[in-house]
Amino acid sequence: MTPEEYLEGQVLLIDKPLKWSSFQAVNKLKYLLINKVGLPKKFKIGHAGTLDPLATGLLLICTGKFTKKISELQGQAKEYTGTFYIGATTPSYDLETEIDQTFPTDHINEDLIHETVKQFLGEIDQKPPIFSAIKKDGVRLYEHARAGESIEIESRKTTIHEFEITRIALPEVDFRVVCSKGTYIRSLAYDFGKAMNSGSHLTVLRRTKIGDYDVKNAIDINLFEEELLKK
Repeated sequence: MTPEEYLEGQVLLIDKPLKWSSFQAVNKLKYLLINKVGLPKKFKIGHAGTLDPLATGLLLICTGKFTKKISELQGQAKEYTGTFYIGATTPSYDLETEIDQTFPTDHINEDLIHETVKQFLGEIDQKPPIFSAIKKDGVRLYEHARAGESIEIESRKTTIHEFEITRIALPEVDFRVVCSKGTYIRSLAYDFGKAMNSGSHLTVLRRTKIGDYDVKNAIDINLFEEELLKK
């Protein structure tokens, strides 16, 4: 694409690598578009929906005039796949922190897992993880968490449109979820384990869709760079 096309507006479908932050991905693309395509240093670029560093998958990055579409894109339903580890929890509800508690799993079988799924369909109350970027009293929750501070987190309404179990190989359970904006899959993992009188945390997460955008049509950042260098 020409510099003019990027400035007029593009939605770039990026398959975010593991351990990259969404901010890093945007910065990398910004660097490439300035230095390899010739865009001005102050051109507009931003992503439509954060992905945690430990998650992979679809990141929508808007350029130029299409940055005005970011809030609209963020509001669309999202699809995720991943894995819950049943029988243990972590403070971050994922692999960012070490296991802090273990729970019995002898009572858990396929029937219980499928029955528990039904509790989470539709509108639910969900508390964001303490290790999240949401602000309380002007400070991000993860900053409170890393300082060892105890803080009350208010629950929020969110909607789970679809929740499907795709593999059971205890202690691992694979899933596919379609949900509304603001849903924390880490919190879903924690609550799912609790609902089975056990514990659970998220070990794998991949965002596969945002609205009609599909990760199957996304490109890896390093491949995007290689394509630019060919030109």
